[in-house]
Amino acid sequence: MDEIVVLGGGGHAKVLISVLRKLSWQIIGYTDDRDRGPILAAAYLGRDDELSGVMGVHPRCAAVVGVGKVDASPRRGCLQARLLELGFRVPVIVSPDAVVNEAVVLGAGTVVLDGAVVNTGAASGGHCILNTNSTVEHDCRLGDNVHVAPGATVCGGVTIGDDCMIGAGATVVQEVTLGAGCLVGAGATVVADLVASGT
Repeated sequence: MDEIVVLGGGGHAKVLISVLRKLSWQIIGYTDDRDRGPILAAAYLGRDDELSGVMGVHPRCAAVVGVGKVDASPRRGCLQARLLELGFRVPVIVSPDAVVNEAVVLGAGTVVLDGAVVNTGAASGGHCILNTNSTVEHDCRLGDNVHVAPGATVCGGVTIGDDCMIGAGATVVQEVTLGAGCLVGAGATVVADLVASGT
């Protein structure tokens, strides 16, 4: 059974740990700035500086960023880079209750949660979150560290730059391009290109 450690102990980490349990990963534990107690039986390992010690004891261990994303910051990418520097494998995590169709490419550390649909020809960069009941339609291109929040829909042929946040229940219509660092509010509908960071 493959071993894995989760970086972060908040709500996103809890959902991720639940998915990892369904996939039969052996969860070594989680790191966080504070001890949140066991999370679904995953033990608290200490702060992030304990990660090098984890790698020393479990040299074939994988890791995943369990820190959520509610903005257009690059923080998750920095955390994943640190995991890679320490020598952790950073796998793609796909819930057994998600649908990922043929000819889809998902970057290292991307997580696809329960009820999400990723359709044929779509591709994502690394450390993306395709959250609960989100949809990424055919032939979309997502950069690194993109969060498609619960219930959001990205229609066919959309291009999304690095670090973007697509809020809960939002819709990005077909063929639209979002530049890096765009923040789409919950429930919004994007019908034209957004190229300025932070819009």
